[in-house]
Amino acid sequence: MNLEQIINEEIKNAMKNQEKDKLDALRSIKKAIIEFNTSGSGKDLDEGEAIKLLNQQAKMRKESIEMYENAGRTELSQKEKNELEVIMAFLPKQLSEEEIKEVIKRIKDQVGANTPSDMGKLMGPVMKELSGKADGKLIQSLVKEILS
Repeated sequence: MNLEQIINEEIKNAMKNQEKDKLDALRSIKKAIIEFNTSGSGKDLDEGEAIKLLNQQAKMRKESIEMYENAGRTELSQKEKNELEVIMAFLPKQLSEEEIKEVIKRIKDQVGANTPSDMGKLMGPVMKELSGKADGKLIQSLVKEILS
C-alpha cells in the first residue's frame, strides 16, 4: 500500500473513532498529497517524496508549537503536538543524537572535513544520508559541534 492509500484508511478509522486531532492531521497530509499529485511536476509520490512531504508537515507543526508556546497558547500548542505525533508515526524511526554523530563522523572522515569552514562540504552528504531520519536543525547543530 502506498502512503495515499494508508492515509485514506487511517482517515476512515479516525472518523469512526471520532479522533478529531488525528483526523485533522491526516486530512492535512492528504491535502499535501493531492497538491503534490496535481502540481504538474511529473514526479510520482515514491517513498523519498513521501518522506519529504511528511517532513514538511512535521516541520510546520514544530514551528507552530514553538510559536504557540511563546505566545502562551497551550491549548493550541497541544493540538499541534497531537497532530505532530500522528505525522511522526508515518515517518521512519528518528535517530538518536549519538547515532547522528556517528554518521556525521564517518562522513566527515570520508570527505576530509576538519574545520568549521568545511561545513558546506560536509552538510550535503550528511543531509542526503539522514534525510527523513533526523531533524535538519539538530543535524546542523551537531555538524557545527563536531567541526569546532
